[in-house]
This record gives sequence, C-alpha cells and structure tokens, in this order.
Amino acid sequence: MDIRALASHLGLSIGTVSRALNDRKDVSPVTRQRVLEAAATFGYTPNQFGRTLRSGRTATIGFMLTLEHDSAVHGDPFFMALLEGVQAELVVHDLDLVILLARKGEDGETFLRRHIARGTVDGWLLSGTQYQDPRIALLSERGIPFVTLGRTGEVSDHAWIDLDFEGLVSEAMSLLLAEGHRRIGLVSPPATINYSHVVAATYQKALIEAGLQVDGALIHYGETDEHDGEAATRELLALEQPPSALLLMGETAPVGAYRALRGLGREPGRDIAVVGLRDNPTCQALSPDLTCFNLDLNALGSALARGLVDVIASKERGSSARVQMRWPLALRLRESHKIKSVEQAPLRVAEDYNKGQRVKVR
Repeated sequence: MDIRALASHLGLSIGTVSRALNDRKDVSPVTRQRVLEAAATFGYTPNQFGRTLRSGRTATIGFMLTLEHDSAVHGDPFFMALLEGVQAELVVHDLDLVILLARKGEDGETFLRRHIARGTVDGWLLSGTQYQDPRIALLSERGIPFVTLGRTGEVSDHAWIDLDFEGLVSEAMSLLLAEGHRRIGLVSPPATINYSHVVAATYQKALIEAGLQVDGALIHYGETDEHDGEAATRELLALEQPPSALLLMGETAPVGAYRALRGLGREPGRDIAVVGLRDNPTCQALSPDLTCFNLDLNALGSALARGLVDVIASKERGSSARVQMRWPLALRLRESHKIKSVEQAPLRVAEDYNKGQRVKVR
C-alpha cells in the first residue's frame, strides 16, 4: 500500500497522512493515532526515494572502512561486534547503516568526495584515523555530520571516541615493569595510523619514568595482524639483547607471536611474557590464556551511533554538540604475562641466536 491508497482508505488528504506519519504538530493526536494504526495494519512503509527527494535526507549513515588498516576486511572480529552496536542504536532513531569500503590504495579523501557528490548518506562514521587525516578537514568544511573512531595528531574540535590507549599501555607497562622486565618489545601499527603514535609515546614515557633507556630496536611497526605478529616476534627475539616481554597492539598479533615463540622453542608465559590488546574470540583459544584487555564493542558502537545522532540533531538546531572521549578498557589478568625468571629469559633466547655462545644480558 502506498501513501495514496492509505490516505484514500482513511478518507484523509495525502498531506495530512504524511504529516501524521512524520509526527508533525499540526495534526491532532486522534488523527495521528488513526494513521499510525492503519499504517501498521496494512504494512505501509514510506517510499524512501520520494522522502529523500522531498527532504534532502537519506535516513542512512555511512561507515567507511579501508582495506589497508581496518581489521574487518581481514576477517578479524573487532568491527563485526562494533557494527552490531552501531546498527542497534541507529534503528532506534529510524536510521539505516551502510558499510562503504574504500578500495585498496584509494585515497580516503577522494573516496569521500565521490560519495558526498552523490549524496549517499546523511552522516559518516570514520575509522582508521591517520596521524594527518584530510577526511576530517573535508567533512568539517562541508558541514557534514561525522564522528571518528579514533583521534588524529592535529588539534581538532570534531566529534570522536577513541580507545584509551594511554591508559591501556600505561597499565600494561606497569604490570610488566613490576614483574621485573627491563627489555619490553612493542609491536605497534604503522606510524601513519594515529594511535600508533599514542602507543609509542606512552610506552616510551613508562620506560623513562622507570629510569630505563628507550631502545628503538625494541619497537616494531607493522600491520599487527597474525602474520605480522609472527614476523615481529622473530625479529625482536633475533636481537643481540632480546626482550623478556612482548606488548602486542594488534587484534590477532598474539596468535602469530605464540606460533613464533613455539617455533623457536620458547613457551609464552614461561620463557617470554606476552600481553595482548583485546580479549577477542581469536585469542581466546590461546594457551596459556592471554593477559589482555576487555572491551565492550557493542556499547562502543552504540556510543558512536548516539554521538553521530547528536551531531546531526545539533546541526539542525544550529548548535555544536559533540562527543569527545577516551573509551576505557579493563585489564584481564591471566597467565601469559608470568614467566619463571625475568633474569634468565633473555639469556636463554640470546644463546639460541648466537649458536650456543653465551651473551650476557643485563
């Protein structure tokens, strides 16, 4: 049933039915109730194309994913749970979610310009924020509502929610330093990604505050997926003075790290301490159980959606409400960060890489 048939059935004008369906104040409560009941009975749904032409609104939100840096396209679980939370919240506000995937190697700003020209969506959720991210300037200049999952290296007043990487790394480093570790390997995302800078800076600050020197050789920048986790672990353990602990800032990097350690005859949680990023389904099968952080992705997705709804509403009111917050994570203490002897761990590894010749590591 279209709106004409619904109006004819009710003996009302199309305009009156339209205003009732859109909760306009110039329709009496009795008429509005009649229209809503009839619409429910006959299964009426508005023609979205027609509504878009009339209002200039699509009632659709776009979530931009990039092939290079977002884990959803590599089969990692982070974005699947996050998007479930986003969708659940948008439904409450009668909005739909579409996932828009930028091609590998495609410039993010060019991608956005194309969809802005098409009027694809009413607002944007952006992930994979770069240290310098031209997408933010573009959307800000155009006055298009958006919220980013992550910050940038530039000061900006746009709406964002980011994981509390400062708190996460500080807590992980405090744990490892308290266990006696003095050489801690860090596996971090590429330096083009903003949170990589936050992670590295917090890691270095923790070492300096502990009275330790920062050794750049202990920091590995890479994709932080399973393959990179394995390669990074082998690279770090090949150092003349290898680490006794690893801090892995990737969703599936611990899987590769465990595989590399066992390939080298080392046992995580016995010979080398390991702390991961998140308690995700992929890492839950690891043994020993991974020490990492809990994150409610559904709640985070819901908060992102609410933040964008607020931005859209404030734009219509002529105000400037925006969310800016660091999302907390809770440390999950298990077994992988515990080893028998911090003093002996790097010595045993160094022996393997020097063909049995002892290299004393202090």
